[in-house]
Amino acid sequence: MTEPVATEVGRDFIRDIIQADLDQGKYREIVTRFPPEPNGYLHIGHAKSIALNFGIAQEFPGRCHLRFDDTNPVKEEQEYIDSIQADVHWLGFDWGKNLFFASDYFDRLYEWAEKLIRDGLAYVDDQTQEQIRLARGTLTEPGKDSPFRDRSVDENLDLFRRMKAGEFPNGARVLRAKIDMSSGNINLRDPVLYRILHAHHPRTGTKWSIYPSYDYAHGQSDAIEGITHSICTLEFEDHRPLYDWFIEKLPVPSKPHQYEMARLNLTYTLLSKRVLTQLVRDGHVAGWDDPRMPTVAGMRRRGVPPAALREFVKRIGVAKANSVVDVGMLEFCIREELNRTSQRRMGVLRPLKVVIENYPEGQTEELEAINHPDDPSAGTRKITFGRELYIEQDDFMENPPKKFFRLSPGNEVRLRYAYFVKCTGVIKNDAGEVVELRCTYDPATKGGNAPDGRKVKATMHWLPAATSVPAEIRIYNQLFSNPSPDASNFAADLNPQSLEILSDARIEASVAESNSTEPMQFERQGYFVRDKDSTPGKPVFSRTIGLRDTFAKEVAKG
Repeated sequence: MTEPVATEVGRDFIRDIIQADLDQGKYREIVTRFPPEPNGYLHIGHAKSIALNFGIAQEFPGRCHLRFDDTNPVKEEQEYIDSIQADVHWLGFDWGKNLFFASDYFDRLYEWAEKLIRDGLAYVDDQTQEQIRLARGTLTEPGKDSPFRDRSVDENLDLFRRMKAGEFPNGARVLRAKIDMSSGNINLRDPVLYRILHAHHPRTGTKWSIYPSYDYAHGQSDAIEGITHSICTLEFEDHRPLYDWFIEKLPVPSKPHQYEMARLNLTYTLLSKRVLTQLVRDGHVAGWDDPRMPTVAGMRRRGVPPAALREFVKRIGVAKANSVVDVGMLEFCIREELNRTSQRRMGVLRPLKVVIENYPEGQTEELEAINHPDDPSAGTRKITFGRELYIEQDDFMENPPKKFFRLSPGNEVRLRYAYFVKCTGVIKNDAGEVVELRCTYDPATKGGNAPDGRKVKATMHWLPAATSVPAEIRIYNQLFSNPSPDASNFAADLNPQSLEILSDARIEASVAESNSTEPMQFERQGYFVRDKDSTPGKPVFSRTIGLRDTFAKEVAKG
């Protein structure tokens, strides 16, 4: 079981509506649902919907259903069903006994479709998909009636039952609602209710040769389950009159009301399922859980804490108007949570060897390092110091500019938890590249302070050459280089620097030996997490996020 998530009741127009409904005695129990289609992995936009619907069920007397709207077997897979359930649990929510599928209601939906036919409100249309599309009209021009619109009830029932029996090939016929081809709302221009589809369904197998449309199944599933507040995003606002039409014409057991909210839009991010699917299929990323993907699985693999996503959703709130959220706000929430919870370790991403010439050969000593600067209960650990070390290549410059305070010839710096060291020599390869430094240390500065009171302007991280472990480090950046990537030509906006692989990094031995999946901070570098590609002989760590926080600086400016 998932542990309960601490919630804080927010104020937004949906919660205000629910509170008013309870105050007026309209409902005794609030029932919401999260209704994904199992045709892909969930993304951060879904996380907003999950947190809202399950959060409402926790905050008010109620429950939240997880229902899969599985009406299109061609695109649906058990893999997606499993991943969605895993994502909801990982985010900290649980549906208990309330797991449902639209396919649970296929028999009842079929019976209701026959009722619409008997009531003269639905007919079988033999036109092709293209003919139906062309006859539907435009926003400024009314549609045209199908030549099959006036078929008799008996003929429609016969054809519909034969469709169900599998007598016709895919695309030969559809069942349409008979509403109004001149309606200003195109969704009411005789929408398709059923189409012929000879395909294996993940749950019903080959029982059905016809499948209900999403618009027909979705609202009726809500009604069957007794959903009190059907929360959707704004693109479904124009579909609400159709859902209401079905509720009016069918003997549904309840009459849910649909409320629309703004969907999540993030800078440098595309959340279109079509785009995400194409990114995977075209090999631009290494699967749905690639850490560059805005999927919940991708963020989990990248080490993003679920608490950070819940906090992000809480901060952006629920609004009626669409807007674009700066991805910096998400990064701020991730850093804030990781800074609070992550233990500190040291990792050298681009190693440069250092030899401490006045440190005795063969000698080592154990130094104490703290695990979290703000949490004494996290304790300490031991790091081995010896004659040969590694520092970051970027922490040395042979000819430094004025304000470069890290290591350079003749300059003294502090090694974290260790000693003051001074560079006395530089060794280069045949190409003129610096490959090793010669230094001296001051034994009196153990722990990082000088008895004579002298100061240094830089403290650097390091690792022992003898006991640190080689590792592969993956540095992830934004997948798109354009803050507003073009969904119609997204490949043109892909960031060629979205992934950098460092194959010769070094990490603390304890980090390499641990199988922990918890993120940690490599001091001065950022937050990192062990990747599933790790093997016993080759640990792989991915950067969750760097330490730099430009969003917080912008907030501070006001």
